[in-house]
Amino acid sequence: MDDHNKRVIETALLCAQEPLTVADLSRLFVEDITTADIDETLLELQRAWDNKGMELVHIATGWRFQSRLSMREYLDRLTPEKPPKYSRAVMETLAIIAYRQPVTRGEIEEIRGVTVSSNVMKQLEDRGWVEVIGHKDTIGRPGLYATTKQFLDDLSLTNLQSLPMLEDAAPMAAAEQLGQVVMEFDPTATVETVVIEESEEVVVEESSEIIAEEVTPDSENPSGEIK
Repeated sequence: MDDHNKRVIETALLCAQEPLTVADLSRLFVEDITTADIDETLLELQRAWDNKGMELVHIATGWRFQSRLSMREYLDRLTPEKPPKYSRAVMETLAIIAYRQPVTRGEIEEIRGVTVSSNVMKQLEDRGWVEVIGHKDTIGRPGLYATTKQFLDDLSLTNLQSLPMLEDAAPMAAAEQLGQVVMEFDPTATVETVVIEESEEVVVEESSEIIAEEVTPDSENPSGEIK
């Protein structure tokens, strides 16, 4: 791909308000540009921005530019407002859904050992992190909860296999490890992450980058579920 077309793709990504897929980017051109050409250009752009304050990342819904974590202390000065906070109950519930999905509310309560309030589920649904994807074929046909692409995007993850591997099956351990997928995002990025602090509150902060260890679930547990 010539330099002009590379510049077109770079400009589109910088100006886009949402992540762009390869199919989206192919619509930029009248001439026949293959998906292979676009894939190669995206990797070239990633390398070209290696030493800059912004980086090009591939997430669940496409490609986007975001600021690097090293820029956060400076960008935070532009947005001094305190971030909202989520309770441990919310984070435990989110962690169980993330690692056990699809899961019913009753199954979440069984794992946590306490009742899950409607307010907890509403917060997660309003945030766009979980949704009902079906109903379990049992008495009452309870809803089955799963995480959304918005959840993956907000954590800068490509897929569920990128979640950190659990060393402890307890819901609090799951919540803490999910929180360690750092939630520090670029104030200009319209996405947020989660950090569990020693004060036993979960803080959602804005940042540009997720620090997460990519893992591949073992073949006996391909969904990465808590056993």
